[in-house]
Amino acid sequence: MSEITSADKLQCAERELKYRHRVYGRLVERGKMTRQEADRELELMAAIAEDYREVAAEDAPQLFIETKRTIKQA
Repeated sequence: MSEITSADKLQCAERELKYRHRVYGRLVERGKMTRQEADRELELMAAIAEDYREVAAEDAPQLFIETKRTIKQA
């Protein structure tokens, strides 16, 4: 089994959010879901994606390494 990274989780959450936008609109039109329920579920999934966006950014490799010299210059 391969390692699941926070970037993988972010991509999955973003795909799910796009999917829910498509599906929930149809469910509301058919009366299977209220607009308020759809909005709440979309809000929740967007919050999950945002959480993983922050975690993935923290986990991303640093392109530049700060040394004592570069910190002194700042």
